[in-house]
Amino acid sequence: MTILVTGAQGLVGSRVVARLKGERVVAVGRKELDLRQPDRIAAFLADVRPDGIIHCGAMTDVDACEKDPETAWTVNAAAVAALAKSAARLTVLSTDYVFDGVKGDYSEEDAPNPQSHYARTKLAGELAALSLSRDRVVCRVALVYSGYPSAKRTFAAAALEALRKGEPVRAFADQIGSPTLADNAAELAIAVHRSGEQGLFHCSGATQISRVEFVRALARKIGADESLIVPVPMAEVKLLAPRPRRAGLRVDKVSRLARPLPLEAALDRFLEERG
Repeated sequence: MTILVTGAQGLVGSRVVARLKGERVVAVGRKELDLRQPDRIAAFLADVRPDGIIHCGAMTDVDACEKDPETAWTVNAAAVAALAKSAARLTVLSTDYVFDGVKGDYSEEDAPNPQSHYARTKLAGELAALSLSRDRVVCRVALVYSGYPSAKRTFAAAALEALRKGEPVRAFADQIGSPTLADNAAELAIAVHRSGEQGLFHCSGATQISRVEFVRALARKIGADESLIVPVPMAEVKLLAPRPRRAGLRVDKVSRLARPLPLEAALDRFLEERG
């Protein structure tokens, strides 16, 4: 079987490719498949003829999506619609940001209410996959981070670097989510893809926590001074696009297929990756 992985240089996509080592994988980034040109996707799929697609590619910069809604729509929604027309099994990565963050502790049965353009386009991508593909599943992830030095710099990596240098770390005290180690997200997404199940799955870390508490847990892991952590409210940082305050995801459903890591185990793996 041939599996197409899009966004193969991204945080989760690169780990999906790594975990599929030994299988027939076509790993593509923007150079090979530009999601800004969805009209070319059908021809690409006709050449590759994948049996499965794990779609990790996306426009994920939340504020950039607010500035350029047309490109965000093309990449996050129209490209998914084009992929969904394939006969291949389709697994699409999505986000906790499809929720408004009022309720928190969201299950797959909770109704989305996106507040930013990024979130609206990601929800549109979910609906495209679920509506147009006959064999499809959506995997929502959240606050993704990775310890691999070659990976995109994330909040967790920046916080670790600062703590090791004895420098202060500013972190939101009023945003609660489900931090997700990229390698664990890949593990969960592959398990869901292989399961043959349909619909929605939350494939995030198993711990719902504020960013401040996340950094404190990280500081304890490495024996750093917790007084370096400076709690700040989200309102103090003039973000262009709104972020949900409480968007923690419940992972009961995916736990039947694979193990979403609790924070302590995820941080251990993160530090091993970082070295």
